[in-house]
Amino acid sequence: MKVIPFFVMGIVVLNSCEGDLDNLGSQLVDANGADGYDEAYSLIAYNIDNDDVIRADASKLDSVRIGAFTEDVFGMQKASYITQVRLNTYDPDFGTNPVIDSVVLTLKPRYETASDSITTTTNEDYIYPDGAVAAKKVVTTYPVSKYGKYKLGGEKTKFTIKVNEVSDFLGSTSDSLTSKKAVALGAELGSKVFDGTVNSVVVTKDSDATELLNKAVSFRMKLDSLFFQNKIIAKKGDQVLKDAASFIRYFKGLSISVSENDGYLFSMAPNDAAITIYYKNDVTATDGTVTRTKAETELNLGSSNVHLSSITYNRTNQSYITARNNAIKIADFNKIESGKNLVVSTNNYAKELYLQGMGGSSAGIRIPAATIIALKNKYKNEKIGIVSAKIRLYNDAATWNNKYKKPSNMLVKNRVLKGFLPDMTSLSSAGYSLLKTANLSTEDAYYDIGITASLKTIIEDDTYNPNTTDRDYIINLGSYLTDTTTGVLLGQYYNTRAYNPYRVVLKGTVDAQNVGKQIDAKSSKEAQLRLIYTKK
Repeated sequence: MKVIPFFVMGIVVLNSCEGDLDNLGSQLVDANGADGYDEAYSLIAYNIDNDDVIRADASKLDSVRIGAFTEDVFGMQKASYITQVRLNTYDPDFGTNPVIDSVVLTLKPRYETASDSITTTTNEDYIYPDGAVAAKKVVTTYPVSKYGKYKLGGEKTKFTIKVNEVSDFLGSTSDSLTSKKAVALGAELGSKVFDGTVNSVVVTKDSDATELLNKAVSFRMKLDSLFFQNKIIAKKGDQVLKDAASFIRYFKGLSISVSENDGYLFSMAPNDAAITIYYKNDVTATDGTVTRTKAETELNLGSSNVHLSSITYNRTNQSYITARNNAIKIADFNKIESGKNLVVSTNNYAKELYLQGMGGSSAGIRIPAATIIALKNKYKNEKIGIVSAKIRLYNDAATWNNKYKKPSNMLVKNRVLKGFLPDMTSLSSAGYSLLKTANLSTEDAYYDIGITASLKTIIEDDTYNPNTTDRDYIINLGSYLTDTTTGVLLGQYYNTRAYNPYRVVLKGTVDAQNVGKQIDAKSSKEAQLRLIYTKK
């Protein structure tokens, strides 16, 4: 009996163009096969309150979010980026009489590349200021990739990006930092209006078309020259510039944030940020002639520095606040020892599941003991073979009915078992996909989480007692990261959750009276176990 389901799967795959394992078995049922059964069972669903905090240091930040976004359900979510700064070269020599001309911060947000979103402006009569050279200037503009509101009050959403000095020592790159870490800020070093676009600039000489300037796609803003003159240039020869340990305690870092509380969240790779100091110094020729000469130096904002995503919230929706009050607190959740039951009372049952990335709330799903016992009895007495099992979660259209893009990826783990679900490993070679989505652009969206191998393990294990052992499924928003060379998943905890901006409200345990019971698979939209099995 243990091999029959896999035998059936093999036959179906070989004889059908449908390679979707989550739909295997539907052919048996739809074809009126005598031994095919398609059933649905109500599940226990609950919210997990993560205290709006997540680990958000450099080891978790393949990307960072900057901006602010406010909507009616989850309230405001505001993200800023904090990073250490290092010298590219220690004990630098800036020459004689060095004076800064300008300091430029360059950010490289991710941007849209669709041809209809790109604009190009050409100035054929441009005069390049360094030497007053006749030239052509071409500026190509791209909209940044956004999550949130493209317009506010009928106008294009704009932010004021601010840069502040950090007043607190940020520690070492090996330290674990959370998004709630309090970091004191010092002087504002610059600000600039950001209209949601980035651009590249190419300047070519009219006479021979040689390039005079080529700036990659980025957002650039000037910082306070006097601050950097006094903070760095004037400290030439001082101990604070002679080694990294001294420098990061002297110049502790920068914070990049927005002034506004509503708009959108955009992303960038943290190691792509850069600061360039442009200055002039005196160069003396052999004949004694002194010439002011241009020079430049860069400050290192790369991976050798501590990075931190600082995230704040303002929750105002009473329904969501009530759901959080009834949720299982992450601190209590983590106290439960492996192998022991997590107590989920009817007070914890949630009609709506609130999922939000970047430290927002998660969801827990439990297959009721009564359902597991019933399926165990079917397996023992009726010789059933499970062909397909999935958790189906529907969008809650009454709460989440808007035009914001719905998440298309989820992270799923077992509360007790470490690593990936058994399905993600044992079925990976057969085209298995953890998550299937449908109708994401509509209010009727739903998500199917494949748990065939997981459920089979429970049902076929004689030692598993659902009254004393729980294996809850924990769901977060985000996607798993893969090795850039092999494409292999890196692991359960290598994912985008720390900077995933999405949120959604799903239907949970709509009627507590249904828990553990079979429900109508065609009409019910509560959180449910969808099951296809065969009988011998």
